[in-house]
Amino acid sequence: MEAVRQYNVHEAKTHFSRILEQVATGEEVIISKAGEPVAGVVPLRARVKRTGRGSLPERIHIHDDFDELPDDVADAFGMR
Repeated sequence: MEAVRQYNVHEAKTHFSRILEQVATGEEVIISKAGEPVAGVVPLRARVKRTGRGSLPERIHIHDDFDELPDDVADAFGMR
């Protein structure tokens, strides 16, 4: 396992583009101030691209009375 790279604040400002390239390839980078780690730069997780609402359009049918509870269930929850 490769060690996490560490930069002091001055190096980070000077080489910010390089740091972003490293992070984009999956590396983590630590930024230090006076030798003490103060921040970490980590890659963001990829976002899931959604193409539309729901993954099963027209395959699922929700009945008109879906939200109505049967009397025995409503009684059990003290809702009637």
